[in-house]
Amino acid sequence: MTKTAAGERKGLNWGHLIGTNVRSFQTVLILLGMIVVLSILSPYFLQVRNLLNVVRQISLIAIIGMGVTMCIITTGIDLSSSSVLALAGVVAASFGRGAHPLGLAILAGLLVGAVAGFINGAIAAYGEIPPFISTLGMLVGARGLALIYSDGKPITGLSPSFQLIGGGYVLGIPIPIYIMVVVGIISHILLKHTKFGKYVYAIGGNEQAAIVSGIDVKKYLVLVYTYAGTLAALSGVILASRLSAGQPTAGENYNLDAIASAVIGGTSLLGGIGTIPGTIIGALIIGVLNNGLVLLNVSPYLQMVLKGVIIVAAVLIDMRARRKH
Repeated sequence: MTKTAAGERKGLNWGHLIGTNVRSFQTVLILLGMIVVLSILSPYFLQVRNLLNVVRQISLIAIIGMGVTMCIITTGIDLSSSSVLALAGVVAASFGRGAHPLGLAILAGLLVGAVAGFINGAIAAYGEIPPFISTLGMLVGARGLALIYSDGKPITGLSPSFQLIGGGYVLGIPIPIYIMVVVGIISHILLKHTKFGKYVYAIGGNEQAAIVSGIDVKKYLVLVYTYAGTLAALSGVILASRLSAGQPTAGENYNLDAIASAVIGGTSLLGGIGTIPGTIIGALIIGVLNNGLVLLNVSPYLQMVLKGVIIVAAVLIDMRARRKH
């Protein structure tokens, strides 16, 4: 490689790095601004109980969003996470009753998600079908399987130990928040400090260049979608625990909120750019917005409109930033 080419590549990387940092800083400022405004408009917003409730509510979206972020970085998408969540939830709930070990219930749910994600990735990578289509098929199919498995009814009678996963507290903090933090740390390390993450960014930056450089693109795409499916299933297990039932209709809009969290947090729909902390901040923005509007008695229909506006604005900002760099 010539010095000129190396310099151009170095310059391009710096441009991406600066652009990503600027967008992350802007996202943090937006979140802080929302917190300040809502704390002024509502005396209940800054109460510890309310803040913990906000973070607990977005924990599931953030966990799903971490997997979705990796899919989007590779220029893909995962539309199936809400249905995978429901399917994993009813399967885990069926094992969470009676004398079954807690570990078996969790493992069963996670395995369902991993298999669903593997199928998504294999169809997209080896079937050469756009991820939008493969995951859309899973969105419909997994929801149908959830209804078949549960006979269209909630699976109840869960053991107290299973219910602790989503409904328990440690040191006054809901357990789902701890899970979100642990998953966030693991996902961040995977993306930023492992060969896996390096290849994920490489695939999203330029898939053909990644192939030429010797990266087994198909293999890593399958791994990305398997990981995303597993995280969706983990959220399904937590939600089933919190609801004290496996609901085959649970989490119908969670996939859209997860995608919104990633995009608002700076993940580019054009691929190659995205971070786990950014996605968590994006989920917090959605959670704070929803909570604040509820406290202010704003119509839930208007809440949907505002969320849509924010998503479109985030994409427009991203597109403009990509053109500059």
